[in-house]
Amino acid sequence: MAMAASRTLFLSHPNPSRAFLLSTSTTSRTFFLSRASSASTASPSLEPTPSPSLKSKHVVEILQERGLVESITSENLKSCANLKAYCGFDPTAESLHLGNLIGLIVLSWFKRCGHVAVALVGGATGRVGDPSGKSAERPELDPETLEKNCASINTLVKSILARNKVQSVEPGFGRDSVLILDNYDWWKNVTLLDFLRDVGRFARVGTMMAKESVKKRLTSEEGMSYTEFTYQLLQGYDFLYLFQNMGVNVQIGGSDQWGNITAGTELIRKILQAEGAYGLTFPLLLKSDGTKFGKSEGGAIWLNPSMLSPYKFYQYFFSVPDVDVIRFLKILTFLSIEEIDALEEDMKKPGYIPNTVQKRLAEEVTRFVHGEEGLMEALHATEALRPGAETELDAKTIEGIAKDVPSCTLAYDKVLNCTLVDLAVLTGLMASKSAVRRLLKQGGLYLNNVRIDAEEKAIEASDIIDGKVLLLSAGKKNKMII
Repeated sequence: MAMAASRTLFLSHPNPSRAFLLSTSTTSRTFFLSRASSASTASPSLEPTPSPSLKSKHVVEILQERGLVESITSENLKSCANLKAYCGFDPTAESLHLGNLIGLIVLSWFKRCGHVAVALVGGATGRVGDPSGKSAERPELDPETLEKNCASINTLVKSILARNKVQSVEPGFGRDSVLILDNYDWWKNVTLLDFLRDVGRFARVGTMMAKESVKKRLTSEEGMSYTEFTYQLLQGYDFLYLFQNMGVNVQIGGSDQWGNITAGTELIRKILQAEGAYGLTFPLLLKSDGTKFGKSEGGAIWLNPSMLSPYKFYQYFFSVPDVDVIRFLKILTFLSIEEIDALEEDMKKPGYIPNTVQKRLAEEVTRFVHGEEGLMEALHATEALRPGAETELDAKTIEGIAKDVPSCTLAYDKVLNCTLVDLAVLTGLMASKSAVRRLLKQGGLYLNNVRIDAEEKAIEASDIIDGKVLLLSAGKKNKMII
């Protein structure tokens, strides 16, 4: 390595006992994987071992059956065992959102089928911003915000994936554990000159410009910066690094990530001169009308309970239309296809109670994201807010969901003895007194989940729950906490 013509690039690894040393010279290119401990000298196999006889379906078959595969880079993936799959998550916000949920679902399927799942937080790539599917360059985040976002996403992903326990079958790389990495750990010591020399020379500009994400941006009014243009190489090199150092041989992502994923498989083939790296993309989460599923009037559907309560999350899935609910059960839950088919048949039978299947969808997805405790919180709040419910209300329950329901603050004396008709207008629940009276006649006005029929009804001290709050409901959906 002392030769004048040699070039060396050292990349740090989050595990100090491992180091990736990429050495190049004018005549040859050699890759070394050194480890401090002789107890783990066996290098991870770069080529997946074909399974002689799978007792159950291959993970790719399962994903295809459930509509979770858009494209794969090679059909050979379907005959490989001992897979290590990763999915990347850039820290553009403090939480992942519903659009990231399929990535977590697919990683969980790999785990459930006995493979290794790796989540990669983009502490480095998040400083650049993925142009895929974007019409303009992402706003730049300061280092403090990025660090905070990375830590929050790390905690969130760990809490979600750790709930899927499977038997550990590989010493030192437990399949029942969650491996979460940050690509900033190996990018922070790489200089631009190092990267251009050791990676950029293997990238063909024509191939990069042919990527769909690049072509769309080049023809847009905004155009594309050089920073965004290089993003595919950064993500591609992440795959190469994980493939070389940890034997990670599958990268998964949404269909808009195809260009970035194939950039990785191309770099592995050219730089490492190795085969056995695969890419798999899943469809973006869309409604039957072709619009994105995952947006609400209030904005993104966040997975972090501090940004969107389990109750609100549950309600979003409970409101899925009939035309989408079966497809979403296949994509977003781990229910068997047979059970989903049975639920679909139930929907066609006379006497089927509307939203029964939606309730099952909401329960399964909420349990996966928020755990059993989060699901119980959502169910308790849903029952408490249901007009006509017999659940005894208390101030703690109502105050706990106040951030998810319209609310206002009024002086106790102003509320006491106020007629319900006046109060409904005063709080903004209804636009006019005549509208309140019409709703009363239709039986749609509720005070603390009890239907009110008398127009002259006035608020009494006994109506004010724990001396603090009231719950007004106009129909099933419009509510006001006072």
